[in-house]
Amino acid sequence: MREPKSFDIFLLVLLALIWGSSFFNIKIATYSYEPFTLALIRVLFALIPLLLICYFKKIKVRAFQNDWKAYALIGLCNISIPFTLIAIGTAKINSYLAAMLMSTTPLSGSILAHFYTKNEKISFLKSIGIILGFIGVIFLFADDLIINEDNYVFAIITIVGSTFYAIGGLLTLKIKSKGNENVTTSTTIWSIIFLIPFSIFFETPWNSSPTFESTISLLYLGIVATGFAWLIRFRILTTNGLVFQTQVAYLIPIFGILFGFFVMDETITWRVLASLLIIITGIYLVKKNSKIKKNAR
Repeated sequence: MREPKSFDIFLLVLLALIWGSSFFNIKIATYSYEPFTLALIRVLFALIPLLLICYFKKIKVRAFQNDWKAYALIGLCNISIPFTLIAIGTAKINSYLAAMLMSTTPLSGSILAHFYTKNEKISFLKSIGIILGFIGVIFLFADDLIINEDNYVFAIITIVGSTFYAIGGLLTLKIKSKGNENVTTSTTIWSIIFLIPFSIFFETPWNSSPTFESTISLLYLGIVATGFAWLIRFRILTTNGLVFQTQVAYLIPIFGILFGFFVMDETITWRVLASLLIIITGIYLVKKNSKIKKNAR
């Protein structure tokens, strides 16, 4: 892995910009599309560039071979469930709030990793980071202008969605030797298999009358915020490594707030900015501890 150059930093910022913009697009898409249908169409469009990568790189997709149960479980936990829960939650809360709550994934991931991995135990520094991060979340919930009795359940649903990302990440570690492109494509295929019956039996997509704005947002989510973003992520991972790629977590909530304020005209209070600072500090301490441990090995 090489040291990040100017173009690598540009790609990281671009990735954060794309993922940060996904939350207000999710909110716009929910105006016309129900959660399961939204998640299904988003993943269908994301599958296109993944299949193209595998085709041109001559990578065999093994979604239905020996490890199919692992691919299916990861597809459920890392894509189907979080995509749906985020759509449900973002429909009732500010889009930038969803971005901030989703940024807590490294915190919940650290807690899960402590119990389910051998090399990611919680240290003193990491515990301080986790505590700080969740203090930031609690501080957000104390702001009645942002979270109140009408939408706090949806804020919790969004946090649960972020936790499933962490669960999916841990499950992915168990089959990381199977190849990044193969694993991502295989799990995406399985997520589609799970989402199709839920969209058909619990929703009525054929009766919907989507607006132009919602459809454009959904296309953006599928092609750009999922498919194209995964391509950028692949490039960063293979060129600069995982540690550099995970720095995107600091930038996503910042872009989420900017898009929410300027595009959606959402209210930003001093508590929001204070919570953002606390959460980012917590993430920094968690990641700093992980980097120190890796360098010490």
